[in-house]
Amino acid sequence: MKNIIKLYILSFIFLATPALTMDGVAVIDMRTAVLSTQTAADAFKALEEDPDYSSNLEEAKSLQADRQAIAEKLQKDLETLSQQEIAQMQKDIQEKGQDLEFLAGKIQQAQEETAAQVFTDTGPAMQKIIGELIAAKQIKVLLAKSETLLFSDPALDLTDDVTSMLDVAASEASKSE
Repeated sequence: MKNIIKLYILSFIFLATPALTMDGVAVIDMRTAVLSTQTAADAFKALEEDPDYSSNLEEAKSLQADRQAIAEKLQKDLETLSQQEIAQMQKDIQEKGQDLEFLAGKIQQAQEETAAQVFTDTGPAMQKIIGELIAAKQIKVLLAKSETLLFSDPALDLTDDVTSMLDVAASEASKSE
């Protein structure tokens, strides 16, 4: 009986210790915090309105539709087509796929450049806000939320706080200009 009580007490200590040490620990996903701001939304909206970006996007959609149509026609008429026609259609599908990959790379590069610019523009404000939150919440350990973090209590996550504070800082900055 004494051993069972000791086991319960020992189990309680092990289970309670992580809860006690969680005080002063927080988690943040800085990428999500920055890319969820109104500033980021405005930057990506401006990117979508850029003539080069929008033409690349439209061309990619057109290539994808053409490629899909050729593939469907090939599948539908496979038994009635000659070997030469089949080879030509497969070649067309492959060429359109290569063109599509090239355009997708250009589109992704433009998106990454826009995200990098948003990070550069909001970096100082984000560092200031994170510093203020660390002081206000008496955070001793701040962890980056990533793929390697298996679990975190949502109450420990500062991402939404940082996003809203960045939006407030950006709106105050635009009012003072």
